[in-house]
Amino acid sequence: MSDQLRHNLALLCSYHPSIAEVCRRLDINRQQFNKYLAGTSHPSRRNMRRICDFFGVSESELLLDTRQFEDIVALKRKPIQQQALSKPLRHLDKLYQHSQDLEKYLGYYFRYFYSFGNQGKIIRSLALIYREDGKYYWKNIEILRDPDTGRSNGLNKYEGVLFYLADRLHILEYEAIEVNTITQATLYPSHRTRIGLLLGIQTGGPTRRGRKPGASKVALEYLGTDINLRQALKRTGLFSPDHGAIRGEILGLIENTIDTSSFVLDVEEP
Repeated sequence: MSDQLRHNLALLCSYHPSIAEVCRRLDINRQQFNKYLAGTSHPSRRNMRRICDFFGVSESELLLDTRQFEDIVALKRKPIQQQALSKPLRHLDKLYQHSQDLEKYLGYYFRYFYSFGNQGKIIRSLALIYREDGKYYWKNIEILRDPDTGRSNGLNKYEGVLFYLADRLHILEYEAIEVNTITQATLYPSHRTRIGLLLGIQTGGPTRRGRKPGASKVALEYLGTDINLRQALKRTGLFSPDHGAIRGEILGLIENTIDTSSFVLDVEEP
């Protein structure tokens, strides 16, 4: 391996926080990459193409005299930095590339689950699945309102992304006001023409008290693509199971019980 290549490769790596990060983004083994930097091994044609694409240079440029290469990099430095900023999104992009079509799931939902921070209470929130630039996104509003008094003791807004991988729906969301929690949900898809209830498991924790991680069953009730938002939001809140506002069918589906023959909380496919 030429001295020019290893010196030029080291120069490119210096524009990134660490060599370990470069290896992760290139998906090249760190030990193998160290051999390139030490000059004891030459990248394969495939790895050379990946390296050049990642750093935004050509193979012929990478083999130039080091001083010439430094001049070229000085001119390209801004594009390289801009490219580095976008690289953390490569994992999301990979998931998007493997995700199946979610068009039938677009619309509004009531989301039901036992609250992590209000023991014994059920949250009914309003969620939206929407598409933008060919990708699918998620919004969810929780108004922690007492249905009897109408008083609210909290508001949480969540935003996130949605994937359909290996016949399961995956939602990854974060609390968008205080940015203090992340929730992940895995749901069974609907195989019917008309979507009814989507069932699954979610993990997360209370946004304010305790911060203790937990898991719960969750149900999404499809409302449609064109609804009265004001009326739907009025129906959200924090409910006791015996209040009567939530159907018995849904109460049974979100009850967090572990069968004696099982060791984890799970949900049977509807």
